[in-house]
Amino acid sequence: MRLSDIAREIPERMLEILREAKIDELRPCQEKAIGAGLLKGKSVLVCTPTASGKTLVGELAFAPAIMSRTGKGIYIVPLKALAEEKFRDFRQRYGKEFKVALSIGDIDSTDPFLKDYDLIITTSEKLDSLIRHSAAWLRDVKVIVVDEIHLLNDPERGPTLEILLTMLMRMLSKLQIVGLSATIGNAKELGEWLKSEVIMDDWRPVKLRKGIMMNNTVEFFE
Repeated sequence: MRLSDIAREIPERMLEILREAKIDELRPCQEKAIGAGLLKGKSVLVCTPTASGKTLVGELAFAPAIMSRTGKGIYIVPLKALAEEKFRDFRQRYGKEFKVALSIGDIDSTDPFLKDYDLIITTSEKLDSLIRHSAAWLRDVKVIVVDEIHLLNDPERGPTLEILLTMLMRMLSKLQIVGLSATIGNAKELGEWLKSEVIMDDWRPVKLRKGIMMNNTVEFFE
């Protein structure tokens, strides 16, 4: 599938931005997500290898929603360092079209400035705090992207992520959830819980080869 095939389904300015980023052909997981209704507000759970294009699936959900004034977007990541990276990337790509915020600080703060921003990059712990502090702008959220969603199984971070997703699904009846991961052991069950279409694909930009290294020589398996 080429980018031109969805030209009528996304805002014209987003089409221009993606073309400026030299994106012309969509990768398999992106095409499958679109086929599952991503651009129509359907929730999806994407499980594909690293560097296969999962992040753009999230962008194809939150950017059109924000640009069409349908609602805000939230991008959840597990680590502050990753949040800062995504903040830089998204602000560079979309900063002229909508306001991108980073919220990873004091969990006792409600960060009232966030009401004036369209896309919020945050961690699950910080978002959980914002929900518990009844941040008024949360009712305007239309899309939530959960990066590394397999961490629901993490004994430390998993419970917080599970609780906040449960609360958000109850608070926002028309919420679109986009879950992203390279490793999900129970994708079908997780997809049912999130009411999401499960997207599975094993395409990767570089072929994965296995082998054994001995004396500075690698012997690859056939």
